[in-house]
Amino acid sequence: MHDIRAIRENPDEFDAALTRRGGDAMSAQVLALDAERRAMIAAAETAQAEQNRASKDAGAAKGRGDDAEFQRLRQLVTEKKTDIARMQAEAALLDDRLRDLLMQIPNLPLDSVPEGRDEDDNVELKRWGTPATFDFTPVEHFEIAGVRPGMDFETAARLSGSRFVLLKGAVARLHRALAQFMLDLHITRHGLEETWTPVLVLEAMMLGTGQLPKFGEDSYQTREGHWLIPTSEVTLTNTVHGELVEQASLPRRLVAHSQCFRSEAGSAGRDTTGMLRQHQFEKVEMVSITDADSGVDEHARMTGCAEAVLQALDLPYRTVVLCTGDMGFGARITHDIEVWLPGQHRYREISSISYCGDFQARRMNARYRPEGGGKPEFVHTLNGSGLAVGRTLIAVLENGQQQDGSVRLPAVLAPYLGGAARLTADGKLD
Repeated sequence: MHDIRAIRENPDEFDAALTRRGGDAMSAQVLALDAERRAMIAAAETAQAEQNRASKDAGAAKGRGDDAEFQRLRQLVTEKKTDIARMQAEAALLDDRLRDLLMQIPNLPLDSVPEGRDEDDNVELKRWGTPATFDFTPVEHFEIAGVRPGMDFETAARLSGSRFVLLKGAVARLHRALAQFMLDLHITRHGLEETWTPVLVLEAMMLGTGQLPKFGEDSYQTREGHWLIPTSEVTLTNTVHGELVEQASLPRRLVAHSQCFRSEAGSAGRDTTGMLRQHQFEKVEMVSITDADSGVDEHARMTGCAEAVLQALDLPYRTVVLCTGDMGFGARITHDIEVWLPGQHRYREISSISYCGDFQARRMNARYRPEGGGKPEFVHTLNGSGLAVGRTLIAVLENGQQQDGSVRLPAVLAPYLGGAARLTADGKLD
């Protein structure tokens, strides 16, 4: 959420940043509502002062025996009370309208973010690894012979409908091994704190990280009012919801492996085959909570943490910085890491790492007390996949596929697979 004072002080800069994102200028609408709210508050305060003065004067009139003046002033006090109640109620409504409006305005991009309209305008930062050459035409993950016994879309559709998968046997074990490997890497090498979180959260938590109110249709809500998390970014970031922490405790670097749930409301017709885009999936999510001066450096660090997973798995990838028109709602800058999928013969997103500044913290009212003293400041937040487990499984299967239908597996996974180095053509670990 945005700081209304910053918009008052720099409306042109605010509009220019929104325009860079491809949106409309909003400062005039915001400031008009803010001015109306402030005027109503001022009117209520004036009426309160008039009521206090009339009440004091009524006491004086009664003391000198002026009954007529006393009755007139008592009537004025009653009228002012009614006026004040009405004005305060209207001011509260205007405050809610202003907050709702600010809640729906996206974050402002950093000056370094390239300007553009969509993914075609994203800028590549680096490539790592060389896509393998095959003596045969590589296929997508669900077409590999050794994968078919362990990846059951038909049964999942009977159980739950479209965009679900049932993993079993060696493929299920490989999926689990990837998540465990990612967690261990982030904990032991990158110093992240392992966290286990609920997958059901209160509405205030979804508001805090920006999934609500604008993107409610992309998530699932229970009849009791809880929301299923689309990512554990929601729970990890909200660990400081409403808190005042000490600067010395920052940065807080957290990691969690969780189930995630998305309705995929805006993706009709996209990636309908295979398990690339599912309603239920797993991610290893990283969240950092920092002070106001450390966010940009932490963003680079977090990007490196995600890239390290792919390097350890020997999966070719590229890292891009998203342009202004392709960034997510809450981000000031986002790096996407795209892994090479031979079956599609293209790079596909496997992680998004975003720096949000104090945008989420204002929604959560999460602040820190500076070490040198002074007024509390809002924390800065970052989030990123480290990595999406299902998509990593896809990448491992497609990059390791062999002509006979088997799959060569990354060596770093052997300790998690009982020493196995490949998935055989009949779906066994060997």
